[in-house]
Amino acid sequence: MLIQGISQTLRGWAGYHRHGVSKAVFSAVDSHAWNRIMRWLRRKYQGRTGLGTPELRRRFCVPGTWKLAHNGVVFTGASTVPVTRYRYRGTRIPSPYPEAPAGSPG
Repeated sequence: MLIQGISQTLRGWAGYHRHGVSKAVFSAVDSHAWNRIMRWLRRKYQGRTGLGTPELRRRFCVPGTWKLAHNGVVFTGASTVPVTRYRYRGTRIPSPYPEAPAGSPG
């Protein structure tokens, strides 16, 4: 539940901020969240023997990677949200005012 909740929250936040130059920030936020989750796991399993970093990686990461996952839920984070920058629209920006016909006053 923790991994799923944090992933949903980060994806929602990233979806709101995806229109800027924000890919590096998304990566930094994901890194911070991953470190906090690993710290929480280490603290949770601290007193048990044999549960060092290699064992935590074996239990809570996708095999061969450092992606956090448990019971089929994978930590995706903010980096999976594509950054879409504003495009230049020039004169194609719609005006909220109606066009006045040529030659009419006003």
